[in-house]
Amino acid sequence: MKILKFTKNNIKNLTFIFFIGITFFTCVTSVNAQKKYVVVLDAGHGGKDPGNLGNGYREKNIALRVALDVGKELLTSRDIKVVFTRKKDVFVELHNRAKIANNKKADLFVSIHCDSYSKDRAHGAGTFVLGLRGNSGNLEIAKRENASILYEDNYEQNYDYNPNSPESLIGLSVLQEKNLDNSLAIAGHIQSNFSNLKRFDRKVKQDNFLVLRETIMPSVLVELGFLTNKAEGRFLNTRRGQIKMAKAIADAIKKYVNQLKINTVGGSLPVIVEKTKKEIVAKKKPAPKEIVTKKIVTPKKKVKKDKKKTQNIVVKKQKINKSLIEFKVQIAASKRSLTKNNFNLKGLRNVKSLFIDGYYKYYYGNTVVFQEIKKFLSEARKAGHKDAFVVAFKGGKKISIKEALKTK
Repeated sequence: MKILKFTKNNIKNLTFIFFIGITFFTCVTSVNAQKKYVVVLDAGHGGKDPGNLGNGYREKNIALRVALDVGKELLTSRDIKVVFTRKKDVFVELHNRAKIANNKKADLFVSIHCDSYSKDRAHGAGTFVLGLRGNSGNLEIAKRENASILYEDNYEQNYDYNPNSPESLIGLSVLQEKNLDNSLAIAGHIQSNFSNLKRFDRKVKQDNFLVLRETIMPSVLVELGFLTNKAEGRFLNTRRGQIKMAKAIADAIKKYVNQLKINTVGGSLPVIVEKTKKEIVAKKKPAPKEIVTKKIVTPKKKVKKDKKKTQNIVVKKQKINKSLIEFKVQIAASKRSLTKNNFNLKGLRNVKSLFIDGYYKYYYGNTVVFQEIKKFLSEARKAGHKDAFVVAFKGGKKISIKEALKTK
């Protein structure tokens, strides 16, 4: 057995090898610790809610098989984590589907469904993003999907919503408006892939789906096709058809995530919505019938800040009295910090931001008197933040309004 003599040269060499090894290990650890993008896949309906039964096919079964196939395809990507709202034939309440996504701090929510219509000629695949209202045809689709809440106990308490009433349409929250660009981006990718499969393109549309409204991340609802159309229903009920549609959705999600990675530092994805034949002017028309998205372009130059028009958003870190109870009006929340360039304060001043549980939450007003916060709430809603609401804090930690008033 040879005895190793530790000379100065040997020690230098060993030190160098040790340094290289540590560096390599650190790099590998760093790569492994990179962010995983959480994608929640929601198979529509389930259990006692069969969905539509066009031509005898069951929407709940087709949606589940496609969702599972999408998940299987996404699991081949190292930087994507997949979460399912259901993996079996069980009933999941709409608000709980959204709650799963919110609790997992998901980066994307995809709800999968099949369409139906009274006339069997209707066909094609479409993708919806959240909107305040759409045309009458879109409204009927939204009402059908939202009707799942009728299978839930105490749905009036959970939603304050009647699925059969157009008057129940509730305004978009500021957060959902901020997520709209990203929702349009993924929706555009999905529709493009459906077109490549020779499916009739029903375009990207907006409407008020409850399951989308309740989520706080970019979200889309996919209608795979019409079960009431014999040819389309037959295609979607085959494993071949389901796998093809699933791959189209999965490839779109992968493309979206790759573009997210490129644009992460810059904040929200810049989306270019190409003009349709009839240019839609938002100020004149309350809601577009169709929104076509085809390209995501990263701006080459940074836009210069307008010094004249300033909206003061302050990210605040402060020491708080642990016994102090205060009230604020929340107007938005986002996983990424918002700036005046991508967040319209609608004239409100002194909006402050707190980073809580992985989200930047934006507050208007701050008072220890509950009656005073009502004035701030009224101002926020009049300014256009229709879904603003009052929150309470004790020592910097969020508590219920009921608890805050009891303590007072």
